Amino acid sequence: MKKILLTLGATAIVTSLACCGSKKESFSPTDKPALMWIDAEANYQRFNNPDTIDKYVDKLADLGFTHLAVDARPITGELMYDSELAPRFTGVRDSIMPNPDMDYLGYFVKKAHDRGLKVLFSLNVFCAGHNFFDKGLIFTDHPEWASIVQDPVLGMVPITALKHRADKYGGMVNPINPEYQTYIIDVMKDMLTHYPDVDGLILDRGRYDGIMADFSDLSRSEFEKFIGKKITNYPDDILKIVRTDTGRDSIIKGEHYKDWIYWRSKNIHDFFARARKEVKEVNPNTIFSTYSGAWYPSYYEVGVNFASNTYDPSKTFEWANDDYKSTGYAELIDLYITGNYYTDITTDEHNANSNAFKNETDFEALESDWYCVEGSCEHLREILGPNKVMGGVLVDQLYDDPHNVTTTTAQKLPDAMAMNVNESDGLMMFDIVHIINSDLWDTVRQGMIKSGYLPAE
Repeated sequence: MKKILLTLGATAIVTSLACCGSKKESFSPTDKPALMWIDAEANYQRFNNPDTIDKYVDKLADLGFTHLAVDARPITGELMYDSELAPRFTGVRDSIMPNPDMDYLGYFVKKAHDRGLKVLFSLNVFCAGHNFFDKGLIFTDHPEWASIVQDPVLGMVPITALKHRADKYGGMVNPINPEYQTYIIDVMKDMLTHYPDVDGLILDRGRYDGIMADFSDLSRSEFEKFIGKKITNYPDDILKIVRTDTGRDSIIKGEHYKDWIYWRSKNIHDFFARARKEVKEVNPNTIFSTYSGAWYPSYYEVGVNFASNTYDPSKTFEWANDDYKSTGYAELIDLYITGNYYTDITTDEHNANSNAFKNETDFEALESDWYCVEGSCEHLREILGPNKVMGGVLVDQLYDDPHNVTTTTAQKLPDAMAMNVNESDGLMMFDIVHIINSDLWDTVRQGMIKSGYLPAE
């Protein structure tokens, strides 16, 4: 799901469930949902076997987990089931599936429901290729869908040309491409038709690639319509990314910069509104949910405003104009998952460490009390208003704490889990592969005990 670039620190995920109660003094943590994410690329060979699914779903149910996020559309744009809309995923290296005829998603739904767990299919919305392996829809049938990015060295190029960028492994598309929007919503409806018993969908990567995207001719013409004038110097009158003599990239902002930021966020909001409407027409009871990073101070760079539309970021952040708050989409979401992916758990710990954070979507590293689990939860409460938020843990981020080499995952992971449960409306853990490969089940059990999902031993 997520790749984090650590600049003395890490990242975050958040989730809101319509079924969750709001926080109150007598709240029991066991009333809050606990979700385990099962990424396709990392897990498909292990889990393409009924016995393995049985084993781990039973284990998760016994630990107190209530929800599974099962990846149904990896970043290649392929699908984890047979469909006319896209090829079936066989791995980025075209691996041989252990059981090619097995209904991978269907068996997950059946087994999880037998154990009382809900299942949500996750899909990478605006991603349709793996740049490291030249695999996926933008490398085969639809290269025209690829996002056009502004690179300080190469100029305006398709994202597929950025082979030198370690953070550009996902082949992102232009979110406003009308053909692609219709296509990806058809994929969502296809999933619900194939699997009517699935409990919901999680829209992952429902965003632009970054501040460097999208600068296609389509984006230019649509933005000019939006502002009602032609842009003489494109993209300089919006923003220009330049490389300095020191080798560092910087942004020069143009006169239309804030309107551009607002327009991109409006595009994502409007897509979510359309997707929700069409998904609910297939099944009104479907949980319509999303994952986004919790780093709100920089998330405008990818066109995402997951705040409530009652929150006005222009009073706090210089990048927002007065209209930006209308793009808040929290009210469109039944379940909101965000990533509190930080090695610092408390605000006191963060203040002592003075960490700066840079993730795969950030243009530069940032530092504030947003970037610890406790601080993130506090700020998210403010910007989301009455809407619920589920805090996420990135398990492998706690393997190595750069500020305290004596701190082990066994010490930090339970604390991160408990802080998310106590300060948000639930827990999401990414990803099960990290727990399996490093045999962290005892550590997870301790975290579930500390969080109130299991009785103390």
